[in-house]
Amino acid sequence: MAYIDLPEFGEMTPAIQDKARPIMEKTGQLGEIFKLIALDEKVYFATDTMVQKYLLDETHLSYEIKEAIALLVSKENSCRMCVDVHKGIAKMLGLSEQRIGEILEGIDSIDTDEKEKALLRFAVRASQKDNYKIGKEEIDALKALGWSDVEILEAVAIAGYFNYINTLSNVFGLGQQG
Repeated sequence: MAYIDLPEFGEMTPAIQDKARPIMEKTGQLGEIFKLIALDEKVYFATDTMVQKYLLDETHLSYEIKEAIALLVSKENSCRMCVDVHKGIAKMLGLSEQRIGEILEGIDSIDTDEKEKALLRFAVRASQKDNYKIGKEEIDALKALGWSDVEILEAVAIAGYFNYINTLSNVFGLGQQG
């Protein structure tokens, strides 16, 4: 239960209700993170744009890599709700239980090549408090493995997005029991 009162569908602004209606019709409910950001239209629509453009739209990175970043950063940030939500999303996107388990065990447990592991390590590193210590040589190493500037940017943007969502979830006690 969240630490603050979250609006129900009928208490949301008409603009947010228009966006929420398809979710309600498809799933029968709105998650706590959706309700939290619905408290403020500006926060809601800014967050929705990030979700649409980073995660749901086809981008330079595969959905599997994006979900791996989501799971790894959320686990790193101890956001249980986000890990649980993204386990479900990863399944919907076709990731097997085994693959999700490997991701949650840590990057070294993932059955993939070193190129992908390097990008995932970098994304997790970029999500950490001391990310200001990342230097050009780390980016150059990713580029030497074949990652483009745009793919690296996207990985860091997704890591940053999950820091944002994990912070909202953790601070407001989303997904906490009783």
